[in-house]
Amino acid sequence: MAKKKNKKKTMAQRADRHALYQESVQDSEFELDFVQDTYKDIRGHKPVTLREDFAGTARSACVWTKRGKDNEAWAVDFDEEVLEWGRKHNYDKLKAKQQERVHFLQSDVRTVVTPQVDVVLAFNFSYWILKQRADLLAYLKSVHSTLKDDGIMFLDAFGGSEAHTTQVEKHKLDGFNYLWDQNKYNPLTQEMQCYIHFRFPDKSKLDKAFSYSWRLWGGQEIDDLLIEAGFSKVRFFVQLFDDDGDAMDEFEETRDVTDHECWIAYIVAEK
Repeated sequence: MAKKKNKKKTMAQRADRHALYQESVQDSEFELDFVQDTYKDIRGHKPVTLREDFAGTARSACVWTKRGKDNEAWAVDFDEEVLEWGRKHNYDKLKAKQQERVHFLQSDVRTVVTPQVDVVLAFNFSYWILKQRADLLAYLKSVHSTLKDDGIMFLDAFGGSEAHTTQVEKHKLDGFNYLWDQNKYNPLTQEMQCYIHFRFPDKSKLDKAFSYSWRLWGGQEIDDLLIEAGFSKVRFFVQLFDDDGDAMDEFEETRDVTDHECWIAYIVAEK
């Protein structure tokens, strides 16, 4: 009897979800440019030490160490699997001297103990996993205590009418499509269930590659919590739009936000 031929794996079966995430969602170089430039504008000198909370693959922590011979970073995440991926695919690409300045910590960001740092990052809306006010306040207080006297925390947020509804956004990238799925939204509690899906040229799919159960925190709510946690000043840097209404890779410090269907902002909290 003839042997059955091995069925060729689909692109989805061969795909690495973490690599796809880094390519479609993260832009560590752009974000760290913003962090360095903004910190220097406010404090008058460049930051050196950084803690990346909800670090995932620790991409930003690893990129940070390549930006200066004295730069040092701590990557904190509760998920050992994703941290291990980061060690193999981001950390292992660093030079030996750079690796000495990156520290992986599998821990709860609310209770982790690290040296005091210049900067703490909580990007990609990751802190929205903390749905209760008391939990988010406790986290922000812990960040405040781990910052140096001139330290700054950097967060991000999004909003607008599209944030308060179910929808799917499709983005065509090189070799695959990235879908952001706001699958469920409760307008009473502002809780939302979101997924990331990927689609490939061979018609194969990677559904629910990532899942997020969040609370859609408002900008003023976050501002109030940061001040209550002890931060002295909170700034909002809001994404700008061109004359056609398309979002640009530019952010302006303001609190007078135009009522776009979707807006994104960096939140900068000074200790």
